[in-house]
Amino acid sequence: MAGILAWFWNERFWLPHNVTWADLKNTDESTFPQAEDLYLACPLAFCMFMIRLVFERFIARPCALGLKIQANGPLKAQPNAILEKVFTAITKHPDEKRLEGLSKQLDWDVRTIQRWFRQRRNQEKPSTLARFCESMWRFTFYLYIFTYGVRFLKKSPWLWDTRECWYNYPYQPLTVDLHYYYVLELSFYLSLLFSQFTDIRRKDFLLMFLHHVATISLITFSYVNNMVRVGTLVMCLHDAADVLLEAAKMANYVKCQRLCSVLFVMFALVFISSRLGVYPVWILNTTVFESWDIVGPYPSWWVFNVLLVLLQALHTFWSYLIVRIACRAISRGKAGKWNPLHVSKDDRSDIESSSDEDEVLPRSQKHHTNGTNGTNGYLSQSPCPDEH
Repeated sequence: MAGILAWFWNERFWLPHNVTWADLKNTDESTFPQAEDLYLACPLAFCMFMIRLVFERFIARPCALGLKIQANGPLKAQPNAILEKVFTAITKHPDEKRLEGLSKQLDWDVRTIQRWFRQRRNQEKPSTLARFCESMWRFTFYLYIFTYGVRFLKKSPWLWDTRECWYNYPYQPLTVDLHYYYVLELSFYLSLLFSQFTDIRRKDFLLMFLHHVATISLITFSYVNNMVRVGTLVMCLHDAADVLLEAAKMANYVKCQRLCSVLFVMFALVFISSRLGVYPVWILNTTVFESWDIVGPYPSWWVFNVLLVLLQALHTFWSYLIVRIACRAISRGKAGKWNPLHVSKDDRSDIESSSDEDEVLPRSQKHHTNGTNGTNGYLSQSPCPDEH
């Protein structure tokens, strides 16, 4: 084990040339980031998860009920042992051949069986109330941490001159405010990672799991090799758009279509300008070019920049999806149905329509669009059924 740890913490990988871990030990005069500091994030993540439960129960839920969001979820399918066995053991989306076989076996018509499977699938999806509470919790955290980040960075010289991120690197002391900022962000994403296994399992489980793991890895990596100054710039830049996204989703759930549209447009503008404009010009410029001039490359420097470039590729993909969603929404808006986040089709957990009309319409008359995953795994576009 000692040999594995020595290999993993090899100074020639993590640190610039002629710098050792002993040089970055804490002293009475200065404090530097230590890997063991991040152990604190695990119990804090559990505390944050418990705070979320209390927040959703005593703050978000009353707000949702006050905004006329109904507490009851989708209609429950009537108990049926045969259909339940097919649903749990074989398929949740039976084909026509299986539907016809079940129809003969149960003496039910095919449309009734289709409705049963649709209602049964919906039972495994969170209600609008639950989704509103989740979005309100995220909105509250993102608003707080973004406000904190802006207030902290306003006093930091590297906000105004990014070359300050690399002067005297890696001998840059760790302040209490900076440590708090990092640990709080890491704890939040750890709590999101944990909650995936306790919340209702969603269809984007793997996508969100990978997103959280990537975020946690970047935060941890930048802390361990003391790239925390540029790390704070990346975190604050990303939190800005997340605030607007969660606000748009809440407006969507309470059916405030005009507010939802305005917030979505604001989100799209902030996301695209910050991720395709500010991020490459401001962040990648300093991590690639300015750090090369001041510090010079070393192994973990290459890894860190590769991760940031891959993040830029994701930004480009997500921006494309947002533009496509906006174009589709504007196209629907010509018929008076502009709403990029339709409440009946959530961006992450679509509640399928249970209307008989959806089944009666011939396929040629139904409007079909393919769902697409979007910003940081939070946004996807589903077909919006016509409002009658």
